[in-house]
Order: sequence, then C-alpha cells, then structure tokens
Amino acid sequence: MSPPPIDRLVTLTRDLIVIPSTESRPEERARCFTLLRNHLEALGGITIRDFSSEGFASMTVMPQGIDTPDILLVAHLDVIEHPHPDAYTSRVTEGRIYGPGSGDMKGQAAIMLELFCDLQRRHPGLSFGLAYTSDEERGGENGVRYLFEDIGLRCGLAIVPDGGSIHDVTVAEKGILHINLSTAGRESHAARPWLAPNALTALMRGLLRVCDHFEALKESGLNDHWYPTCVPTILNTPNQTINCIPGEATAHLDLRYPPPHTRESLLATIRELAGPEITVARIMGAESTQLAPDPLYLQVTEELTGEAVRLVRASGGSDARFIAQFDIPVVLSRPLVGNLHGLDEWIDIESMGLYYQICEEFILRKLGKKHLIHQRTPLQHL
Repeated sequence: MSPPPIDRLVTLTRDLIVIPSTESRPEERARCFTLLRNHLEALGGITIRDFSSEGFASMTVMPQGIDTPDILLVAHLDVIEHPHPDAYTSRVTEGRIYGPGSGDMKGQAAIMLELFCDLQRRHPGLSFGLAYTSDEERGGENGVRYLFEDIGLRCGLAIVPDGGSIHDVTVAEKGILHINLSTAGRESHAARPWLAPNALTALMRGLLRVCDHFEALKESGLNDHWYPTCVPTILNTPNQTINCIPGEATAHLDLRYPPPHTRESLLATIRELAGPEITVARIMGAESTQLAPDPLYLQVTEELTGEAVRLVRASGGSDARFIAQFDIPVVLSRPLVGNLHGLDEWIDIESMGLYYQICEEFILRKLGKKHLIHQRTPLQHL
C-alpha cells in the first residue's frame, strides 16, 4: 500500500473549492470538469466520456475497453449557493481544509482522482472507474439518475463518499420530498385588510398546521432521528412595499422520511393539512433507500483504523439511491467532515489520507481476488 499523496490532495481540493460551481453558474461547473480533465488527460489507456442532461454535465472515466467496471467511484462537483460573493475561498488551519464544498464533496472528488490515476499507472486496465456529476445538490435527476437510468451506466459495486464517516458506513437513507405550496388572494392596501384575502396569512396558517403535525411525529429514544421531518426553507411574496397586502404567496418544504412513509402518502397528508386554499405541488422526490456495503470494505476499514465499523442510518440523502435501485452494492462512507453547507465547512486532512488508503486497499483486494479466480493471475501481481 502506497503512502497517500497528501500535498496533492490538499492542493487539488483547494483548487476545486475556489470554483463556485453552483446551480446558477454553469460556466463554473464546467471549470471543475476542465480542471479534472487536465489531470486525467496525462494518463494513458483511459476513456473519458462527457454527457449532458438539461444543461448539467457529467463525466465518466474508465480504462480503455471497459464500459462496466467492477468498482465505480461516484462524486458530484456542484455546491450550494451562498449569498456572500466572497464565500468561495479556502484556507488550511489546524489540520483541516475550510471552504464551501470542502466536505460535500470536493475533497472526496480529489481523493477519487488521485487514487484512480495512481492505480491505473501501477496496474493499467484495473477494472474500476470514476463518475463525476454536477447536480446532486438539486436532486441528482440530471446526474447520477440520468447516467444509470437513461444512459445505462452499470458497475459491479459503487463507492459514493457522500455520507457516513470513516467508521460510520451508511446502510439506510431517508426518502426526500421537496414541495411547493402556493396561495392566491388579492392585492390591496394594508390599511384596510378587511377588503381583500391575504395570501400570505392563508399560507402561514397552512404551514403551521403542516409543521405542527410533523413536530408531533418525533419519537423519544431515537438518537438517529429516524422519523419524518418537515422543514420550511423558503417563503416568498412578490411584494416590494410594506403597506401592500400580497396577492400571492409561495413556500418550499424539505421533507425527509423513513419507511413505511412514501412520497404519495406524505403528499396526501400535506394536501389534507394545508387545506383547499393552498395548492401543493411536488418539486422532487425519492423514496428511502436500503444499502448493502461490501463486507470486505468493513473488514479493511477495521484493519487499517483499529476500530469497529458502525452501520448507521442517515437523515440526509445521496446519489446512492439511483444506483442501489439496480441491486448494485453501494459503499457510503467518507473522511471526517463538518459544518456541511456552511461558510465554515471543513474536511479533515489526516482522514483524507486514511480514507484514500482504505479505498486503495479495498479496491486492490477486491479486484485481486477476482483476478485470481477468473484470470488465474497471482494476487501479488497487484
């Protein structure tokens, strides 16, 4: 096992962080792909394929002659929008890389690139590849879903370093439901509120009924929050003046839910709670996911860290759901990260090296055993 290229991982991660690859900036998302391609094009014996769906790019990288790799590493390059224009910077302090997207998930994207290049140089044609997308933060419909459902991408096993932690491997993720609520009233002067129905007031009353319902679903004793949650995230009216009753109002909700709840059951519940004055529309949804991490990955992690692996359930979602639906085993873990989606988001540098080594050892053992069985190649060849 080779020592992890820590300096290169830090440099590449910081180069990616300073690119504001948000939904509203397609040219910056393209810069991320260009940066990775510049590193990959120096590597011989590989095939790079570019895809696009609804303006969102994806890229797969495979050894030549391999379309369905035994192992596929998957990452997204997009990050969330921050209102602060100078937010997309990075710094290194106290063993961490700070900056938007550092842990979600440009640090992992850098690890994947370096690991792929190193192993392909040492073992040309090794059957594992990369997939990078650029729309995970908005749901992944035009990224991993598009690659697997529309393009037909497949693999024997996927590693998605976008959940869990070094010793925490995710085995279940909640479903996701994003909903738009809207109401219509009539514009009028705020000094005479009896003259017009207030769209904002009607919407707020419906929101309170919905939120109170989900607040009551909390179950005591569940330290992993394995119950449905509903969070209002956006509330808007077209008003530009204080003394005007708004003629319309909208809100967005983010729901996360475990089984046995489904998208349809929750939509029906919210429509009933919101009432006839409020129009409920689904923006995006995905059912809860059960994952099947490879036992060898768990074994390698415990050997290299000296600690037992914990199998955990996650309140957040990831692109793993689009892969697992095809009965493909998915490993969902990552380095130590924190304050995700915050301005002070971070990734721990030492854990980046450890994660690199865990993935390297797992890939070599996994593919070495397969080569030994099917190609009768000595294991030490790897």
